[in-house]
Amino acid sequence: MFGPRKSLESVTQHDARHALAKTLSWPHLIALGVGAIVGTGIYTLIGVGAERAGPAVILAFVIAGAVCACAALAYAELATMIPAAGSAYTFSYAALGEALAWIVGWSLILEYSLACATVAVGWSGYLVGWIQAAGVTLPPLLLSGPHDGGLINLPAVAVALAVMGLLIAGTRESATLNIVLVVVKLTALAVFIAFALPAFDDGNLQPFMPYGFGSVETGGEKRGVMAAAAIVFFAFYGFDAVATSAEEAKNPGRDLTIGIVGSMLVCTLIYMLVAVAAIGALPFTSLANSPEPLALVLRSLDHPQAAYLIALAAVIALPSVILVMMYGQSRVFFTMARDGLLPRRLATVSERTGAPTLITLVTGVSIAIVAGIFRLDEIAELANAGTLLAFIAVGACLMVLRRRAPDAHRLFRCPQPYLVGTLAIAGCVYLLFSLPSATIGRFVIWNVIGLAIYFLYGRRNSLEGKAQA
Repeated sequence: MFGPRKSLESVTQHDARHALAKTLSWPHLIALGVGAIVGTGIYTLIGVGAERAGPAVILAFVIAGAVCACAALAYAELATMIPAAGSAYTFSYAALGEALAWIVGWSLILEYSLACATVAVGWSGYLVGWIQAAGVTLPPLLLSGPHDGGLINLPAVAVALAVMGLLIAGTRESATLNIVLVVVKLTALAVFIAFALPAFDDGNLQPFMPYGFGSVETGGEKRGVMAAAAIVFFAFYGFDAVATSAEEAKNPGRDLTIGIVGSMLVCTLIYMLVAVAAIGALPFTSLANSPEPLALVLRSLDHPQAAYLIALAAVIALPSVILVMMYGQSRVFFTMARDGLLPRRLATVSERTGAPTLITLVTGVSIAIVAGIFRLDEIAELANAGTLLAFIAVGACLMVLRRRAPDAHRLFRCPQPYLVGTLAIAGCVYLLFSLPSATIGRFVIWNVIGLAIYFLYGRRNSLEGKAQA
């Protein structure tokens, strides 16, 4: 009904010209996960979340983290069971069939490309704030896109293209630099907590839930804890980028489990501390929609030097998120092309680096264009829609493969798989419908375009379809 399915054996078998080099170990994978997860979500979107939920944005982080934890457990089992590039797309191809796999892969392309663009725009906000704090004024028309009153967000374009160049240089080199950037980023957050937590005032938590719990749309804007959870959800995903690296892991069984579960545990603890420190230090109305909320908190507490350093750390380290997300998208794109659903010549790798150069170039330029034009909240919400659909698919794949292939070798076994899979699906569906209706409409349009491409090109050129014909 949903097209041909790949066998669990064929998923990991590829000829040398279309196989990725095994260059990554578990420290690289934890750094990839933390590098992707800790970024714009906590550095920037905490302000957007506060505007939607008030102090209860803290609760929104807990809810989003719980949903992602269920998805992370499912990812860990599937990634170690099917150690091939493509993450949710590849899992869906094996469990659900080609047509559904295409929808998931098309949604992942949306997720990763828009996630990169979101972080590039967030990075631009910190860069501009940091430069202006040094007394330098930049032309406003070059600092934001047309939807935000400018002409183009030039810093966002520049950082996207720079990261693209780094990925073209090679996967291992990019992953090693990412470890350094992750250390810088975590150090900056520790400094923020050390300065902001002593200023905690429980009066700033009242009223705790000014807009209620559910997501209610008024005047085109959704507010409430679940509306905030639907946007700060962006702050947690990134561990799925670790799953896309499965084919390049030296020891997939051990390294992927450590990378996915370890990065989620580290980041959840960090987020809770940062959210409590930020909301406790300032009234949520002061944080709402600030392009650099953490630096704003420290300046308001009369710590200008610390604020300056936090902004500098964001400028230095946020590109690590772009790096990981761009890496993830290029691997999904690569896998879909290798399967024949997109032009197969895109799925060639460099003989020098073992990385897919052409597809990384296409990915980087596309991301730079989106980052230069659109607003932060618009991009993040649409990226979340793509991710939520992918997580729903992963929850379904976990349960389907437990039933269809109960004796398959699993290096990590998710506890209570049917409960975890159901919770992941239910939580993601609820968060998906908590997004603004305009965002859901754009997401539907994106998938209609994707299905048209699939039926006009992908289905006819699918290698799996031809093999089973």
